Amino acid sequence: MDKQESDLIEKIRQQFDNAPYPKFALDYSPKTDYQSLYIHNLVTAYYLRNQKVIETEGKVILDAGCGTGYKSLILAEANPGAKIVGIDLSEESVNLAQKRLRHHGFEKAEFHVLAIEDLPSLNLTFDYINNDEVLYILPDIAVGLQAMKSVLKSEGIIRTNLHSSLQRTNFYRAQALFRMMGLMDENPQEMEIQLTRDIMNALKDDVRLKVTTWEGNLAEKEQSILMNYLFQGDKGYTISEMFAALRVADLQFVSMVNWRHWELTDLFKDPDNLPAFLEMSLPEVSIEERLHMFELLQPVHRLIDFWCAHPAREPLLPVSEWTLADWQTARVYLHPQLRTAQVQEDLINCINGYRPFEISSYVRLPTKVPILIESIKAACLLPLWEGGCSVTDLAERWLKLRPIHPVTLEPASHETAFEEVKELLKMLEAFIYVLLERSA
Repeated sequence: MDKQESDLIEKIRQQFDNAPYPKFALDYSPKTDYQSLYIHNLVTAYYLRNQKVIETEGKVILDAGCGTGYKSLILAEANPGAKIVGIDLSEESVNLAQKRLRHHGFEKAEFHVLAIEDLPSLNLTFDYINNDEVLYILPDIAVGLQAMKSVLKSEGIIRTNLHSSLQRTNFYRAQALFRMMGLMDENPQEMEIQLTRDIMNALKDDVRLKVTTWEGNLAEKEQSILMNYLFQGDKGYTISEMFAALRVADLQFVSMVNWRHWELTDLFKDPDNLPAFLEMSLPEVSIEERLHMFELLQPVHRLIDFWCAHPAREPLLPVSEWTLADWQTARVYLHPQLRTAQVQEDLINCINGYRPFEISSYVRLPTKVPILIESIKAACLLPLWEGGCSVTDLAERWLKLRPIHPVTLEPASHETAFEEVKELLKMLEAFIYVLLERSA
């Protein structure tokens, strides 16, 4: 690292020592934040990569760039029995993170003042690495990825993200302006913050920079000054640059974290009737090209948020391509963030009241519209709150719930019940609400 890069890292460290981030109250708990727990649960990413279910007990999870420890707390809550390790450049942030985890009863979590490039000095390897809102401020993102890969177990997964240069173009204009004014020469203090505030407030309301960046209530604007306008080291990237860095680090792309919201065909009025050129070419387009096309057409995502891992040994067989034998021997599991007493109680109330069960109300990330399940179909899923089941067992339960055909009044066949259950599970698996595991 040259002197210029070293000086920048020191400015970043000072900024977070002076203004630790994120600013969550010590006693604030994410226990009912199913969305965040779903993202940070190792089970989600592991299933997307391996199509297998994993237990979190005994796993070792790193929060690389832990800040004040709120994401570390989510990781601890989402992964019961896992050991949480956090690192950050800011000593003040690390102290707050340690205090937060202890306050919530996670005494064994450990935190270190450490740069990502120095991870090997911990002499630990990790099953999962969470690197949230950090990678884009490193001088070289490929070096950061390589450092994390060096301490990642063979089946391990990294979640990290980059700021989108296309979505944040207005903030980068603001940073260029304030850098030109000398407000970013040193670590921003109250004087630089006040000058930024005064300039933005003094602008006419129709000035483009103000229209596109100076939003929210007073508290949000205050936080935005440090995290957007005067953010040291902030850089933006594209999908193409992300994939280039993955190739340099010899890491394999697994999935976008909010994968359903990067679907290219959703941008068209009629996804089933695309222009002829696209209809012919899209099946041959790589995932990298599809994602890049999306960001060029619709740069709405602030973060290019993704999972990556060591290169996989063999491609997965999509559930849509399973044979009948695969289905007959498969086991079904409910995602841990849905397997709670509250969700079970809500489901039972819907069944008793003959009301559709909106399973997406707990975890909305993978879907863009509400996912409703007819009450009698939802009743078929109740055994999953006790543990994994075979598809055959669920089909037998379906036969008991609907023993006759509702139109013909003929006895329902096992084959029909099996197909009904299979279609329900295929729909839910697409959102990772249920996990389907083929027998070895």
